[in-house]
Amino acid sequence: MESVLAPSGGTDVANGGPVEHGFPHLDTVRAAITALYKRLSYDTVRSFAVSVPPADVAFSDQDDLHLGAQRVAHELVRHYGLPDARMIISFREMTHAAYVELTAGPEYFIELNDRFRAHRRDIGAALAHEVMHVFLHRLDLAFHGTRDNEILTDTAAAYLGAGWLLLDAYREDAASSQKLGYLTPEEFGYVLAKRALLFGEDPAIWFTSPQAYTAYTKGLAQARRDEQQPPLTAAGWAGRRRYAKDRRYAQDHCDPGAHPGAPYSFSTAGRGPLSVSFPCPTCHQRIRVPVQGRVRARCGLCRTVLECDT
Repeated sequence: MESVLAPSGGTDVANGGPVEHGFPHLDTVRAAITALYKRLSYDTVRSFAVSVPPADVAFSDQDDLHLGAQRVAHELVRHYGLPDARMIISFREMTHAAYVELTAGPEYFIELNDRFRAHRRDIGAALAHEVMHVFLHRLDLAFHGTRDNEILTDTAAAYLGAGWLLLDAYREDAASSQKLGYLTPEEFGYVLAKRALLFGEDPAIWFTSPQAYTAYTKGLAQARRDEQQPPLTAAGWAGRRRYAKDRRYAQDHCDPGAHPGAPYSFSTAGRGPLSVSFPCPTCHQRIRVPVQGRVRARCGLCRTVLECDT
């Protein structure tokens, strides 16, 4: 059984078929991280430095189903900073795994698929996504289109400290598979790794799913590559060599612009000096600095200080 997120805050349950892997939604994920910083501010993002701990969202078979679901929902409301939001949880047979009715509040009705009666360990993951829908709704932050908006919701949940539950709900073997969320497992790993690099937090210690740990390590490798792109001084030899070639071409031919496959682009202001723009490895807001050798830049959005060799 594979579970994937669906339109309008719902969670689809699709039987059969392989789980999608890799990084097909990476551009949208990065845009979602940028949007969070722009809408929340640097200080608010930093207020989510501590993730939801496993003990606060644990759900055993001995717990009362409805009281336990209400308790977990309350913890997620508290974590996301929605003190006046009340979640009313119910269970019923439906196609989706979960659905939230987005209204003016303060009461929000969340429906969970009856399958969670027997899969209680994953209730926290489903609620992490649905309560994040409420959080974004109240922020008036949304992307156009169902697909992109669900990616925003997954990314926000992971970046703000509750999305490790969604990755931990990923399990796959030769006979069956389960994945909650619109992101691939590796993309969840990527967002969690971006968060880990920012806050010095290691979510891997909370995973109960071996497949989740593997996906996280792949996402971490991708996140580290963001910090090793030219003109950053941490860039590898091959990247630095290509950057130097592209810079020389822009200087010699007075033809600045983007270079296919490269994260940077060159430009001039009228007849002014050459400058290079590139994405901040933390928030992916584009930064522009002059081409003049060693430069220290500070991202105005997330305040990351970057060492560059332009």
